[in-house]
Amino acid sequence: MWRVADYHYELPPDRVAQRPAARRDTSRLLVVAGSVHSPGREPYRDLRFADLAALLPDEAVLVVNDTRVIPARLRARKPTGGAVELLLLEPADPARPAGVWVALARAHKPLRAGAELELLDRSGRPAGPRARIASDRRDGGTVLVELDSGSPDPQPPLALLDRLGDVPLPPYIEREGGAEPDDRERYQTVYARAPGAVAAPTAGLHFTPELLARLAARGIARAPLTLHVGFGTFEPVRGPDLRAHRMHRERYHIPEETARLVSSGRPVVAVGTTAVRALEAAARAPRDVRPGSGETDLFIGPGFRFQVVDRLVTNFHLPGSTLLVLVCAFAGHDRVLAAYRHAVAAGYRFYSYGDAMLLERDPPPSSPPA
Repeated sequence: MWRVADYHYELPPDRVAQRPAARRDTSRLLVVAGSVHSPGREPYRDLRFADLAALLPDEAVLVVNDTRVIPARLRARKPTGGAVELLLLEPADPARPAGVWVALARAHKPLRAGAELELLDRSGRPAGPRARIASDRRDGGTVLVELDSGSPDPQPPLALLDRLGDVPLPPYIEREGGAEPDDRERYQTVYARAPGAVAAPTAGLHFTPELLARLAARGIARAPLTLHVGFGTFEPVRGPDLRAHRMHRERYHIPEETARLVSSGRPVVAVGTTAVRALEAAARAPRDVRPGSGETDLFIGPGFRFQVVDRLVTNFHLPGSTLLVLVCAFAGHDRVLAAYRHAVAAGYRFYSYGDAMLLERDPPPSSPPA
């Protein structure tokens, strides 16, 4: 199952969610049985996300990604007046978070090293700060951008982004004029803490404080980790063979208490593919996760041996994406694509602001290997 074509499905355009549900936990939840052929079990249950509190095993550990999305999309213009859009991906040197960023740049003509740009506010007026292309033609088509606040008292980069930047919504969310004010709150989990992501860990968007409280009342521990969602997560697969794809590195941190809980033998439920990647990248052995900080370029594909995660809460992902490949590796290719076909027929909403599903690992954790 290494062909990208094996991970495609038909999706009507009107199934792509353009806005979130009115309330986070009223989004739908597709519960997929351990096997579509399991005797005595319905293959699918169509529920609401609020029902999750009754579905997880007693004493489970719910692992969430507490990264916070930064307003990383900037508008700028060249001295000639040409429009430029910058998507800041990460600081060029995470150990020294100065004003130099790795970025994607979109302009009518390619930007060259040394190009000076004038930053604009959200209404398109000159804002004062400037940017300079410090280096062009880096890996993945990225550039290095140096931000200058234009003031003798420079603003920290994140403060500058908060003042001028937009939430970097995915391109399939089509809004005239781009992101809206509500997106600053809704394209963010309620437990977001550590700023640094340029895309939301979208499986977590469905949780509310009330749902988290009900989970805690059942003895389900919430264990945070941080993986800053970046270029590696949303970069498309190029070419027909998955084995040629190389993930970009993403930074993660696993606290001591999270590592202890995950390694305790309790059932582990990962919220989102980013939590799965961080846990499995830090696994030293089955049920043994290393705490601390690191980087991962782990690509989870066919035949991957999962060592930590038992169950997965995840949204519906784009055809042919590395995220869908991960979910298929976790729960079984045929089972997942059959569930996607059911979701399409049942009117589920797809992608970042869409609905969610709950899956067991293949084979299910309570079942012996076939």
